[in-house]
Amino acid sequence: METIDRLKSALSDRYLIDRELGAGGMATVYLARDVRHDRQVALKVLRPELAAVIGAVRFLAEIKTTANLQHPHILPLHDSGEADGTVFYVMPYVTGETLRERMQHERQLPVDDAVRIAREVASALDYAHRQGVVHRDIKPENILLHDGQALVADFGISLAVSRSDGGTRMTETGMSLGTPHYMAPEQAMGEREITAKADVYALGCVLYEMLTGEPPFTGSTAQAIVARAITEQPRGITIQRHTVPAHVEATTLKALEKLPADRFASAAEFAAALDNHAFTRADVGAGEATAAFRGAQWRSRAAGPLAAFAGLVGVHSMTAQFLIFAIVSIALTAASRTIFVQYFSRETTGGDLKSGVEGLPGKIGTVVSSSRGALHEGAVKVFGSTWTAYPVDGEEPLEAGDRVVVERVQGASIYVRRVEAGRDWRGKELPERTE
Repeated sequence: METIDRLKSALSDRYLIDRELGAGGMATVYLARDVRHDRQVALKVLRPELAAVIGAVRFLAEIKTTANLQHPHILPLHDSGEADGTVFYVMPYVTGETLRERMQHERQLPVDDAVRIAREVASALDYAHRQGVVHRDIKPENILLHDGQALVADFGISLAVSRSDGGTRMTETGMSLGTPHYMAPEQAMGEREITAKADVYALGCVLYEMLTGEPPFTGSTAQAIVARAITEQPRGITIQRHTVPAHVEATTLKALEKLPADRFASAAEFAAALDNHAFTRADVGAGEATAAFRGAQWRSRAAGPLAAFAGLVGVHSMTAQFLIFAIVSIALTAASRTIFVQYFSRETTGGDLKSGVEGLPGKIGTVVSSSRGALHEGAVKVFGSTWTAYPVDGEEPLEAGDRVVVERVQGASIYVRRVEAGRDWRGKELPERTE
């Protein structure tokens, strides 16, 4: 019997499951009828692989916090439980569309609408943060638009900032939840103590996208997105859309500061700045200069080691959602100023330590796809992994099917040169292909 059939049978006295509404990275969503209250609801079934990592008991214990969140811009939790080995939670069925769906047919929202939605989400986040709850996955898919109002969904998978009674937080499992386009740098790097400022950063990413039509950092792979978010500064908003007020740009960019200490202290401050027409980049003050200085240091120090992080951290894609299963050990010493990144796969017990990318240069790969963008990048498969690749100086743009040798690694990208069959760019005979 299929999982859904077993679930229908197990819940038949409480919920009548009608049809599947969609599947996301965390759960499959079904339209159902609440038998007792005769109302339509959205019944979300946690993905089995996710439930196995978190544990049903732990998840249901954490989700109780959500039931106590009462706010006009938070989608409430009706019910949760376990039935026939399947973990589920129930929320109201909301007619309307998600912010993602709206942006798919409008791309860029009117400035007033974008600012209003950001303020409403900030209001919801500020309330949740004061209750000790961090969402950790703010993105357009989790913002519903109902009767013109924003509703933040899926607080059911958020993690409590403070320790729950008699238990440990899910953060202590070493699992990081989030979506690369909207993950704060500290969240992407696997830090366990994720604060409310990570939600402020994610909301800044959402507002940036509502105004410009794309997130602040993009890339062909999750690794490339994470590397850019850690090492680069977002492109200015007004140079892309001159109708965006200066104070809105300044507010958005402050929310996107690399260091949590340089962002707004709370979501409430974020919302207040959106209403303050006098707020400018000058108000960021020393924090901006500090971030710029430290950002330059990070770019110079971390270019090589970040490739180890971005290339070796196991990113398991489930629809639009990513789970980073990793134990990341970072040691920054004053003497060497070196970042060491260690990775253990979830399937191992620690004995299968993977080292960085020292052996990548000189390896042979194949271009599996190419882009005719400004840098003529391509996707190159090496050792069974796909990397964003660029031709070295003087080389022609990459073409699908080209056989290339890795010349150097930079960040989450590789630089390659074409090779003749059986020979590298120096003319030296090569071993059999290793991709």
